[in-house]
Amino acid sequence: MNHTLHLIDYVIILFFIAVVMFMGFRFAYKQKSTSSYFLAKGKMPSWAIGLSILATLISSITFLAYPGEGFASNWILLVQGLMVPIILLTMIWFVVPLYRHAIGLSTYEYFEKRFGLFARYYSSTSFVLSHFSKMGTVFFLISLALSNITGVNTIIILIIIGIAIIILALLGGIEAVIWLDVLQGFMLFGCGIVCLAIVLFSVEGGPATVWKIAVEHHKVGFGPYDFDFKKLTFFVMAANGAFYGIQKYCTDQTIVQRYLTAKSDRSAIKAALMGVFLIVPVWALFMFIGTGLFVFYQQHPLPLNTRADAVFPLFIATQLPPGIVGLILSSLISAAICSLGADLNCIAAVGVEDYYKRVRPNASDKACLKAGKWLVFAAGITAVLIGAMYLLMGNEGVLGIVFTLYAIFSGGISGIFLLGLFSSRANKQGLTFGIVACVLFTAYALLTSTRFGTDNHKILLIDLGRYNFTQHKLMLGVYSHLIVIAVGYIASLFFPKPDVNPNLLFSGWKNIRKQKIVPIYD
Repeated sequence: MNHTLHLIDYVIILFFIAVVMFMGFRFAYKQKSTSSYFLAKGKMPSWAIGLSILATLISSITFLAYPGEGFASNWILLVQGLMVPIILLTMIWFVVPLYRHAIGLSTYEYFEKRFGLFARYYSSTSFVLSHFSKMGTVFFLISLALSNITGVNTIIILIIIGIAIIILALLGGIEAVIWLDVLQGFMLFGCGIVCLAIVLFSVEGGPATVWKIAVEHHKVGFGPYDFDFKKLTFFVMAANGAFYGIQKYCTDQTIVQRYLTAKSDRSAIKAALMGVFLIVPVWALFMFIGTGLFVFYQQHPLPLNTRADAVFPLFIATQLPPGIVGLILSSLISAAICSLGADLNCIAAVGVEDYYKRVRPNASDKACLKAGKWLVFAAGITAVLIGAMYLLMGNEGVLGIVFTLYAIFSGGISGIFLLGLFSSRANKQGLTFGIVACVLFTAYALLTSTRFGTDNHKILLIDLGRYNFTQHKLMLGVYSHLIVIAVGYIASLFFPKPDVNPNLLFSGWKNIRKQKIVPIYD
């Protein structure tokens, strides 16, 4: 691979990193309270929030892993993303007003109001675990890609990008992150379209040949369509995607916190719809880039042992002209910085609201802001260390790793939310039984399906023979929620009916909308 970048590429990359630093310092003077640091005082325009949601969801995972999966397989992993608009259109109308009026900052305050303190801590802990796994993956991808292209040591890249992200999140707060997201959204669209055009017309025969060869090699489509949960099929991805959409847009702090930065309920709903209807075309765009790369490298054979995740960086380094490479790498770095900056801010928000204030209930807003900034710093360092650990992992596709980790750490959160929203009979005692059942099932499934050891000799952590969990791990992201709902509801029937604020329920939202009354959530 060509490890030499042109001077103009380095200038473009350094200029962009300077812009990131400027954004952090530019908004630093405004960060005088937790409201400004975490919520931008609720004054952000809907179009900016929509682009911020887009940038938060794409990251380097979209930029690198989607082309890698499109190259190695077909479009099956896109099914998960296609389920998101369906879920969003059915729930966003009442979810956004619910959160904007029922909570102060932490998404998981709703869980406490509905089911008590245990539900709040369980859900917030699951959020933190899943996002640390995601951040580590993003750091891994960005450092691996830039190392492949430039030849610079991956650890050095990790440190440099980590410092830039921490400075942005530490100084500029959520407002700096959102405005950088806007810039990154335009960069991503532009670079994606340019890359796709170059890939398609680099193939001998052009787009028509790309489509023909892709169809012949079964690279087009979302199959297999077998109704089989033991392997990755359309139905596995669809089921997982439905709960992924609920978890991401209805229970994830990084998205819910965006709702709170909007000027009004209507503005927040518009932002959510804008974000989701932009993200699906972006996911599809980068998946199709991978399909084009497969055809291109059928005509121009790859070096031996090239990972699927490294194919797009290889194409960037060897096939694109100077200047374009710099813009694409800047967009790649931007995707990582925007996503990770948002994650750091949101993890700190949860840390302050759910934990620090619990320990120090009388802490001043100034003390909470200081604690939040320390949490941003600590979370950034931790994410960099996790990224370094990911470099030691095996050859499993990175996107598959990410989806599996989300499924594992989801912990039935969508199930808790759905149970609390749609059932007035569910209570905290019943939910506790549901969560315990979910944890036990997840532990059983993981221990009887996870193998460790060398490539030539891997053994199960626990081997129960015919009773091992043999279904695809992504189904854990379905079963965990269903178990919480079923066990939680049935167990609730053995305890007194709770006195639930009707405004915390879907039925209450319908009544509010019908009678046009002002809801009270406390």
